[in-house]
Amino acid sequence: MPLPRLQLFEFNDSAWAPRPLRDTIIESLSRTLSWGHHLSGLVAPFEEFARKAGVHEVLDVCSGAGGPARILVSEIRRAGRTPPRFVLTDLNPQLEAWEEARFAHPRDLSFVAAPVDATNIPSELGLGRARVIINSFHHFAPELAARILRDAVAGSAGIFLAEPFDRNPLNFARFIPVGSLALAANPVLSGRDRLVKALMTWASPLAVAASVWDGVVSTLRVYDREQLEAMVAPLGDTFEWTYGRYRWAGNGLGYYFYGVPRPTRQTVTTAASA
Repeated sequence: MPLPRLQLFEFNDSAWAPRPLRDTIIESLSRTLSWGHHLSGLVAPFEEFARKAGVHEVLDVCSGAGGPARILVSEIRRAGRTPPRFVLTDLNPQLEAWEEARFAHPRDLSFVAAPVDATNIPSELGLGRARVIINSFHHFAPELAARILRDAVAGSAGIFLAEPFDRNPLNFARFIPVGSLALAANPVLSGRDRLVKALMTWASPLAVAASVWDGVVSTLRVYDREQLEAMVAPLGDTFEWTYGRYRWAGNGLGYYFYGVPRPTRQTVTTAASA
């Protein structure tokens, strides 16, 4: 029997947690995803999504520090192809990290400096663009998650979700080998608060304990296929939805779920006439 979804807290998205601790968790996770090539398996389904959506630019929603978008862009480039342009957005913009990401990928990344609510994206940002949420949809409680999907159907060219694990705490164990190295190296590689991060990581169990907690809790907050399909069921049939699985690092398994507008009758007729 599958485990029930639990809406527990994570340190990395809790405003009461010290910023250096939140940064440590996020930075270490980003390096884990990058060093372990945990998003490489998303390249093919994401490109298929972008082709079906007919877009050359996507809104990266709930970007955080921009790690997943930056990594996916790198993986697409590494595969020898050109990614759509990612526009980073978040309710709490992290401008310093986004500036760094844009500097590293000037052709592929930009950002919106103002706060952007994923449940109510302005039409001037949403229309003509698809939306992407990588490794963060599980943070949202069901009501908010459903509102994000509803807003996407109402005002976007499509939405693509992905998580690198199922709802099973044992899946977190696959992150430990690379994740341990990323966490240990983070105080040296981080761009700020290095001393504080070194003390939390090397001189106390705080960073390790918080990272393990967040990793396990993340797996317990993931939505399964039935829950995702139940969220979009009330949204009508204007979008076509696809669920699939992707592999990383040999035996790692994640999911992707995306929706794109169905071709209108006029579009189909025009294409047939051509």
